[in-house]
Amino acid sequence: MADHGLLLTMAVVIPITGFLLQRLHTRQVFMTAMGLFSLGTLVCALSPGLGMLIVGRIVQACGTAIMMPLLMTTVMTLVPPERRGRTMGNISIVISVAPAIGPTISGIILNLLDWRWMFWLVLPIGLGALALGYARLVNVTEPKKAPLDLISVPLSALGFGGLVYGLSTIGEGHGDGGPIPTWLPLVVGGVVLVIFVLRQMKLAPKGRALLDLRTFKVKVFTVAVIMMGFCMMSLFGMIILLPIYMQNVLGMEPLGAGLLLLPGGLLMGLMAPQVGRIFDRAGARKLVIPGSVFVAAGLWSMATLGVETAVWHVLVCHILLSIGLAMLFTPLFTSSLGSLPQELYSYGSAVLGTVQQVAGAAGIALFVSVMSLRIGAEMAAGADLVHATAAGTRAGFMTGGLIALLMIAASFFVRRPPDMRGE
Repeated sequence: MADHGLLLTMAVVIPITGFLLQRLHTRQVFMTAMGLFSLGTLVCALSPGLGMLIVGRIVQACGTAIMMPLLMTTVMTLVPPERRGRTMGNISIVISVAPAIGPTISGIILNLLDWRWMFWLVLPIGLGALALGYARLVNVTEPKKAPLDLISVPLSALGFGGLVYGLSTIGEGHGDGGPIPTWLPLVVGGVVLVIFVLRQMKLAPKGRALLDLRTFKVKVFTVAVIMMGFCMMSLFGMIILLPIYMQNVLGMEPLGAGLLLLPGGLLMGLMAPQVGRIFDRAGARKLVIPGSVFVAAGLWSMATLGVETAVWHVLVCHILLSIGLAMLFTPLFTSSLGSLPQELYSYGSAVLGTVQQVAGAAGIALFVSVMSLRIGAEMAAGADLVHATAAGTRAGFMTGGLIALLMIAASFFVRRPPDMRGE
């Protein structure tokens, strides 16, 4: 429930960050973001129960949602084009590896300490970053007098929030019998989102858009964002399904399942800086095409997992997927934002962050829904729960494999931005 609030809050706040980055100084935005993150972490650490924990996670999410677009916009503004791949590679360590190794680290902490220590251990890091930013950070952008469209704000919150809430409800398996039908937030969110998009397109030429969607007029940006959406669907879908398979089919303990995922997550982190350097030298397609193939190989190999599968086989499948994602994140981040004019960096960062959140929720919903339907069909045919779960996870990963085939097709259209050396 607390993580549900985190996803929902980020989906609501991130679209607004493009406007905030236009109106405020870099220091103001950074101090606000890290202050909210640290405050939310403290609230979570002191939480006596679920209610305050949810409040703390929401405050945390507000800070995180502001921080990521700020980071991307600042890098694009300060780093010269020929070095952006290397810098984005370092950033990708955080963005891509954190979700991959998070379950492992959480499992270790929960196995040894009280759950509140997950927040007590993070709090000094947040406070340290806040102090360092206060002492060293300088303003790198010039604020503009961008008007705030008061109608767009609730439209954005209701549209993106409704979509992510509906998808998350499906992904958590709460789609039936709840107080709110699953289809209602999805339909409301989808309709409101269409209205929001039409309004932004109308306001953009006047310089009054809350989220300037003219970024999608740039072909490289559009293709890279679509591929990033596919990546996040695959990553979050795998993060949910693979532990279910390892625990419910192979009978592994949660800590053991988390440790099995650790090598792939660490490999992603180790590869990220090297991938950035290769991007600076060789361009995007030499990375995203083989990267997409690795992702497809990883997901299709996971679609072969069964009741008798050896643990080393699961490890190899996860490493294949991790290699592919490591080869994709840095080129997609750099190519997408680098293809935009400087005045659209902040909006491009907000769009990219929003797509990541919505795609992550959609990936969880899709993988879990396919798995649940297959489990139901197998059990109705007389299979026991273990064999039915194995069949369900195979079906989920097969769905991911089909998505990866689309990713391979899209990878041929990714280009390095024109202000960098030729492909």
